[in-house]
Amino acid sequence: MWVRSLLSLRGVCMFSLCLLGFPLSDWNLTWHTLNPDFTRCFQNTVLIWVPCVYLWLCMPFYYWYLKNHDRGYICVTHLNRAKTVIAFLLWIICWSDVFYSFWERSQGAVKAPVEYISPLLLGITMVLAGLLTQYERLKGAQSSGIMLIFWLVALLCATVSFRSKILQAVNEDATVDRFRFTTFYMYWVLVLVELGLNCFSDQPPFFSKAVNDPNPCPEAGASFLSNITFWWITGMMLYGFKTPLEEKDLWSLREVDKSSTIVPQLMRQWSNEWHKAQRPLEKALYSPKRSLRSGGRGENKDTKLPEESEILLQKSSKRRREPSLLLALCLTYGPYFLISTLYKIIHDILIFVGPEILRLLIRFVNDSNAPIWQGYFYTALLFICACVQTFILQKYFHVCFVTGMRVRTGVAGAVYRKAMVITNAARRTSTVGEIVNLMSVDAQRFMDLITYINMLWSAPLQVVLALYFLWQNLGASVLAGVAVMVLMVPVNAVIATKTKTYQVAQMKDKDSRIKLMHEVLNGIKVLKLYAWELAFKDKVSAIRESELRVLKKSAYLAAVSTFTWVCAPFLVALSTFGVYVMVDEKNVLDAQKAFVSLALFNILRFPLNMLPMVISSVVQASVSMKRLRVFLSHEELVEDSVDRRAATGSSESIVVTDGTFSWSNDDPPSLKRINIRIPDGMLVAVVGHVGSGKSSLLSALLGEMQKQEGSVSIKGSVAYMPQQAWIQNKTLQDNILFGRELKESWYREVVEACALLPDLEMLSAGDKTEIGEKGVNLSGGQKQRVGLARALYCDCSLYLLDDPLSAVDAHVGKHIFDKVVGPQGILKNRTRILVTHGLSYLPQADLILVMVDGEITEMGSYMELLGRQGAFAEFLRTYANSEQQEDRSGERDHVHDGFVCQNRVYSGTATQPDGPLQGADGGKSPGKQENRPQAGKLTEADKAKTGMVKPAVFWEYMKAIGLGLSFFSIFLFLCHHVASLISNYWLSLWTDDPVINGTQLYTHMRLGVYGALGVTQGVAVFSYSISVSIGGVMASRYLHETMLYNVLRSPMSFFERTPTGNLVNRFAKEMDTIDTIIPSIIKMFMGSMFNVVSTCAIILVATPLIAVVIPPLGLLYFFVQRFYVATSRQLKRLESVSRSPMLSHFTETLLGTSVIRAFGEQERFISECNRHIDHNQKAYFPSIVANRWLAVRLEFVGSCIVMFAALFAVVSRDSLSPGIVGLSISYALQVTASLNWLVRMTSEVETNVVAVERVKEYGDTDKEAEWQVEPSRMPQGWPTNGYIEIRNFSLRYRDDLELALKDVNVTIEGGEKVGIVGRTGAGKSSLTLGLFRIIEASEGSVWIDGVDIAILGLHELRSRITIIPQDPVLFSGTLRMNLDPFNCYSDEDLWQALELAHLKNFVSGLPDKLNHECSEGGENLSLGQRQLLCLARALLRKTKVLVLDEATAAVDLETDNLIQSTIRSQFKDCTVLTIAHRLNTIMDYTRVLVLDRGQMAEFDSPSNLIAKKGIFYRMAKDSSLV
Repeated sequence: MWVRSLLSLRGVCMFSLCLLGFPLSDWNLTWHTLNPDFTRCFQNTVLIWVPCVYLWLCMPFYYWYLKNHDRGYICVTHLNRAKTVIAFLLWIICWSDVFYSFWERSQGAVKAPVEYISPLLLGITMVLAGLLTQYERLKGAQSSGIMLIFWLVALLCATVSFRSKILQAVNEDATVDRFRFTTFYMYWVLVLVELGLNCFSDQPPFFSKAVNDPNPCPEAGASFLSNITFWWITGMMLYGFKTPLEEKDLWSLREVDKSSTIVPQLMRQWSNEWHKAQRPLEKALYSPKRSLRSGGRGENKDTKLPEESEILLQKSSKRRREPSLLLALCLTYGPYFLISTLYKIIHDILIFVGPEILRLLIRFVNDSNAPIWQGYFYTALLFICACVQTFILQKYFHVCFVTGMRVRTGVAGAVYRKAMVITNAARRTSTVGEIVNLMSVDAQRFMDLITYINMLWSAPLQVVLALYFLWQNLGASVLAGVAVMVLMVPVNAVIATKTKTYQVAQMKDKDSRIKLMHEVLNGIKVLKLYAWELAFKDKVSAIRESELRVLKKSAYLAAVSTFTWVCAPFLVALSTFGVYVMVDEKNVLDAQKAFVSLALFNILRFPLNMLPMVISSVVQASVSMKRLRVFLSHEELVEDSVDRRAATGSSESIVVTDGTFSWSNDDPPSLKRINIRIPDGMLVAVVGHVGSGKSSLLSALLGEMQKQEGSVSIKGSVAYMPQQAWIQNKTLQDNILFGRELKESWYREVVEACALLPDLEMLSAGDKTEIGEKGVNLSGGQKQRVGLARALYCDCSLYLLDDPLSAVDAHVGKHIFDKVVGPQGILKNRTRILVTHGLSYLPQADLILVMVDGEITEMGSYMELLGRQGAFAEFLRTYANSEQQEDRSGERDHVHDGFVCQNRVYSGTATQPDGPLQGADGGKSPGKQENRPQAGKLTEADKAKTGMVKPAVFWEYMKAIGLGLSFFSIFLFLCHHVASLISNYWLSLWTDDPVINGTQLYTHMRLGVYGALGVTQGVAVFSYSISVSIGGVMASRYLHETMLYNVLRSPMSFFERTPTGNLVNRFAKEMDTIDTIIPSIIKMFMGSMFNVVSTCAIILVATPLIAVVIPPLGLLYFFVQRFYVATSRQLKRLESVSRSPMLSHFTETLLGTSVIRAFGEQERFISECNRHIDHNQKAYFPSIVANRWLAVRLEFVGSCIVMFAALFAVVSRDSLSPGIVGLSISYALQVTASLNWLVRMTSEVETNVVAVERVKEYGDTDKEAEWQVEPSRMPQGWPTNGYIEIRNFSLRYRDDLELALKDVNVTIEGGEKVGIVGRTGAGKSSLTLGLFRIIEASEGSVWIDGVDIAILGLHELRSRITIIPQDPVLFSGTLRMNLDPFNCYSDEDLWQALELAHLKNFVSGLPDKLNHECSEGGENLSLGQRQLLCLARALLRKTKVLVLDEATAAVDLETDNLIQSTIRSQFKDCTVLTIAHRLNTIMDYTRVLVLDRGQMAEFDSPSNLIAKKGIFYRMAKDSSLV
């Protein structure tokens, strides 16, 4: 009726435009007829004006858009030339009509005004269309949706007139105006051609980057039709269907999606927010510059004005508001995201068209007099409406997913950039594991939320609209349904609140677990050597159990939530129908009311289902938001704490005045009263005991510490060499160049000066050899020399060297000092600050700084300090003798200064432990390795599997859940959907009940059965939710435990070739997928599958004719699904694989931030991070587009099912009851969503179950021997004497390599002290590896106290012999845990061990004593203290066999003496094997074993070996010991 009223009103307005007798509308002509048509006036006005009005309304907005999105001009092509020419021809045709009308008028014919106005307006519009086409070309628009829609509307309107003119020509030939008919046909053909031309895309703009890109993303150049149907990805889909996709097949990212574009935008908005949050403080401050930093730094009452402002800042900071990360995200990504809001509004309105058309169809079936064309019209309308809905919904999702992708990129990039600049105090609060979680898990949460965030407003809108239409249908009864929904609100609120609580707890446990796993993986060698795997496995499992307890609670909550989602719509329907029929017996529930209402209830189901899920996602994201805000708000290092401009032009490189420094504002000062002035070109030595503040002084000069007082000025560029060298997982050359250009001559000079040339000559790949993570295949000395070479190559003005010579022998140390640091070295004209424990270098220093407890107590030249007879002179007298001995004791080719031989680096299963067990041991000569294709390659990239996920993976997951529980869950799903099907069929029977005297019989019975079926559904829903959720938790526990056990059982070679990022990715992202995503996806997959099956069953029962259509549609569906899954699965794998290097790079960067900052390389590392993130998004972007491609095609299949269901209902209307028609079409309306959801869930199940596949793959890798052998063959108290017999012992690193040790026969008596020496590659380290069975023997055996170690379990062996490694590794946790992870020893034992290790005073002075928390890697203890703790571990174990792998290389002389004296006194009855670093340390040993090329060359007492004048004699002579 409202349509008629509107047309009548318009008819009055148009009266003056059309001639009398030609009304605008005539319902008898248009609707109530077997052959419908529009009036001539309507055709000449509305049908012509609609496209014109559309284009003129769009023109200003479109012009503004093109003006602000200039992509560069497109050269004139045949396509845009043809578009313009046709627009010009159309203008000529329209104006010819105008002139013809004037000519007719001159001939006396009476013409209505519309005859002039319409063609004139149309002609001007065609000119506008031509001009817009050319403007598009100039602005680089390759395709235009605005213009395509214009030509489509113009053609549709013209087609209506075209049909009328044909009917007129057939029926009223005499009245035909031949000129106008001819021009109209020409017009129609030209519009059709123009529409066809607009379906194609023009060539790229002249200066477009896509022209030079070898594999550009085709979206930018796709036509509008291709864009809305996502046809532009079909090429990749087809290729992926034929051949598994590889990385090279992926498109380049669009410029707008790259990290270099996205991250700076977010950082800019966040910076603005952060500064706004500080703004109230600035008003109260005197120093705006200092006010930008949080937290006061001045606490001294005698400070000057700037410090007073800092005090004000500290007081005010309590009142400051927190910066809003949410607002920053909205401002950054909101404008693009708003497009999705527009799409969503249109879609939400369109979804209510379906029920209205259903109402009209049911009325049509009831009205046997209605013309048949109306049924076809409704069917076509239903189909078109469904297709438009599809296009709009998928564009909405595309915008959402792309926004989510950009948010993830922005968040990950922001976290990375922040991690580069936070203070050391802030780093202590955020461990590596937590920061990696922020980058992966929390960023992912944001991305997941963005997809459905619009439901927060869309769901209430859909509910309101649904209730409005329901009110129209059922009246006030709908209030009963509203009441049910209102009751659901508090239930959902409680669930949301609880979910947030559990979410926080789960993330906390996850952070702790990932942090601990990081440490376990970084210190895996120590765990194996000490047989501590089980202790740390239990620690990880304990955290995991806590996480699973929370997960189980969340699962129960999810079950309740699912129950409310599924039951709410049914309860609303039941209560509404119940009230409707019970209130008044005259209220008849006919098919129209019931099934239109049911269609509306089905619409209602989606927002009611989604809202709790969205609220849950919002809750999760709010937790992540808070975590991110806290991290991004961390205090940053003050860039101007070190003034680099003040010293410019002066003759002094470093000036520190009254400097007081601490590691954080809350810590006491670590350095006090520092006053130094260092002229250019001076060599300054910094000496002092362990913990005196030497390394802290260098950190202060780098700006790494908080400057509380004073000033620091530095002139020129800075190079820094930390105490523990930071090595990247790159080639040796890349580590030295550190991003700088290769200058061949300078590079060679640097390598030679750092004594690296002999080592490089050994390697098959030379300096192209890949170095493992954290320098895993380098010893401590090699790492330090590579780090020194990096600093030297940078050619800076100032060199800060933190004990670079500690891990090299005296000979190599002297070479490096002379060639690099000393007065005649390469750096002789540069300023050098050298922290050292080597007293022999001090006489050559220009200035010596003596540090005690964070203060410089003495300063002067060597002779000056000696003359003062102070602490320095006393220190010298104490250690001069031993130092002089060391100066003569260099072992020219020491194990720690040769590279691990290539037969170990490149063997697939080789073992090359870092630090203590390193060596270039035996094997093939370098020349034999030259032609290896993988020469120099160590680590293995994470590879993507190809093809279908094997059914075995699904079976493994079902077994992890439990087969009984799995099949029971499937049965419960079946029960739920059968009950649902029966209840709706029951409803159709109810509506078909005859109406007698205005009422239906059996109403109460019908309602009761309908309610009972609903209760059955509810019980089944709750049961399957509980079973699937609990099954998911059980599977999570089993898979995590299995993976953890398999990883810990892997040999060392596995960890050396597998980047930590790969392993962390498994424990973090893949386990998160198994924990939270897979169970919910399984529920949705099962639900979708049963929905589709039940829908097809109902339609087949209602309209058997559709059986002709369903098979071909089913085949099409199946083909599209397989076509899609092949590509989607591989894209998911590629995305997962590309995530590992991103996390590895991130972790590596976090460990070396101080070095990166010192060299000023932040921008290069940020660019590398961008590259890794973009690489990951390159695989993710096509996967989200593939989802949209699938959805469009599947929804088209669904729309076809709807159309055929309606069509056959129209054809068979005489034989169908309204109830069956209503049931069939209401189900068909759901099939589109169900089909789409089913394929998406099929794909999601298959792509996410890849996580199970990746977690399980570590079960197939090589494993070590058993930890415990049952029954144990180890004698009680073994070993009792430490008697070692090595019989014909041979060892190789891989089956196809030569022996590294050959036929070694050695007998060592219990209690003997044996030194193991030999030149590089002799096999010293290999012998130790064999003793601990890190590498198993190829031939022969090792016997300890009469027991062959090969028959023992690895833990039985390794727990009974002890090693003190070169690199001291500690784990975060208490001191007690680090000493005794199994809690085997009493406090008295621990204190005694600490006393013997000279740590008792230090530990007893700590507030928490043995419960003192060590930070990650033990970073809150000095290197010397960590080494003494390793000694305390050995003292606790009191084993009869002790192996020393030069445990004193990196400590000062005092600590060295303490360790050596303790070993001599406490292990006097033990067998001690020492891999000698300095020959003087083993000259008093019982015997010395000399190895040469993997064979025993000599074995006797040192004095006898010297007398024999063999290899040992020559080595001693080289070291000036004889």
